[in-house]
Amino acid sequence: MASQQVLRARARRSRGAAFILQRIFRLILFSAAWFSFWPAASGKSGAALAQDESTGGGDFSHTAHPAVQYLFPEQLSVSAGKPATADLHFRIAPGLHINSHKPYEKNLIPTNLMVVEEPGLKVAAVDFPAGKDFAFSFAPTEKISVYSDEFVLHAHLTAERGDHLLQAKLRYQACDASTCFPPKTIPVAIDIIAK
Repeated sequence: MASQQVLRARARRSRGAAFILQRIFRLILFSAAWFSFWPAASGKSGAALAQDESTGGGDFSHTAHPAVQYLFPEQLSVSAGKPATADLHFRIAPGLHINSHKPYEKNLIPTNLMVVEEPGLKVAAVDFPAGKDFAFSFAPTEKISVYSDEFVLHAHLTAERGDHLLQAKLRYQACDASTCFPPKTIPVAIDIIAK
């Protein structure tokens, strides 16, 4: 009887420890997301952070390039007035990942594409790929949904006859194996020729 009570007490303590570790991990993720918005956390002024976000720059000590680069296409020919799809290709810098469009945790910053409306060009929807599971070494059982290497977005559009400029901004938050950086935004521009 006493040994069963000891076993139950040990089981409660181990479940309690796992619960505490899970809460600590979530607190760390929340703190990273929160401080990415707080100018004092990075030692930069709000204007400097806004400049970093608008240019896709930032303090990535291990790379001179932005964490994410838009690759192609620069130009796309479509049939006027008919639905078409533009496949937008992006590359993430080695050693980094970005949160997917649908991260598992609500407090993580999702990757989004904000399209600028233009007369004669309608983007009806943008399809994002599914993310891949990733776990930080300090919390191997807590998975997050990320993109790494290269990924493709599919923009569904319709264009009236003529030349159009599809302008958009990709907003993302990059992380390495131990740190998440402030969110960034990079421009995307495609010449759409509708015949």
